[in-house]
Amino acid sequence: MDIEKYLTRINYTGERKPSIEVLTALQKNHLLKVPFENLDIHYHQPIVLDINNFFDKIALRNRGGFCYELNGLFHSLLIALGFDAAIISARVYSKEEVYSPEYDHLAVLVKIDDKEYLTDVGFGEFAFSPLEINIGKIQHDQRGDFIVEKQEDDYYRASKSGNSQNIPEYIFMPVVRQLNEFAEMCQYHQTNPGSHFKQKALITMPTENGRITIADTCLKITESGNIINEKVLDDDEYKNCLKKYFNVVS
Repeated sequence: MDIEKYLTRINYTGERKPSIEVLTALQKNHLLKVPFENLDIHYHQPIVLDINNFFDKIALRNRGGFCYELNGLFHSLLIALGFDAAIISARVYSKEEVYSPEYDHLAVLVKIDDKEYLTDVGFGEFAFSPLEINIGKIQHDQRGDFIVEKQEDDYYRASKSGNSQNIPEYIFMPVVRQLNEFAEMCQYHQTNPGSHFKQKALITMPTENGRITIADTCLKITESGNIINEKVLDDDEYKNCLKKYFNVVS
């Protein structure tokens, strides 16, 4: 992996010595520059769990990806920069108020000094800053308030906090995983009609105060909680918006 090209891709030019400040800047830059997207699933382009493939797609071809690709590659960057980082498995909370199977989501735990942080650039809507594993502490972020809580069976739960309630994002155990352990779920999300990634093509990226999303052929742009643009795109508009908002050429 060419670190310089990766850092150029996320427009990062700051310090590189491992610290919470550097990790925070890397995470936010990544989220603002690399979209969360599942377009390859709908283009029928196989996604293989290989760091070289991730680097080619994200850093060289200016694409995004979903959690296995985005967090898998981000983990490799952190290791290359000298961070003490590990891949972990997470189970995502659903509308049915249940958690998905193990390996449904890939996230990263980072140790800095005597503290651990959850960092995630592959979940779609999440915090701009890493979340400290500090049980019960409300952590204020540009994207809202978050909290990490201890659960049963050695799980931790990351939730968005607000309006006197905590809305779960996912649960995880601080157990080191290997990339190939996610292969079965990665294949499931590409091929099984029951996967939400098969339901619609999606590309989305946060902005400093909002979000830009194309779901199937619907463009939606929000700022400060308000929808400022929403329309159904024809084929030409779709291609133009992919290029304009995400610098992706279909």
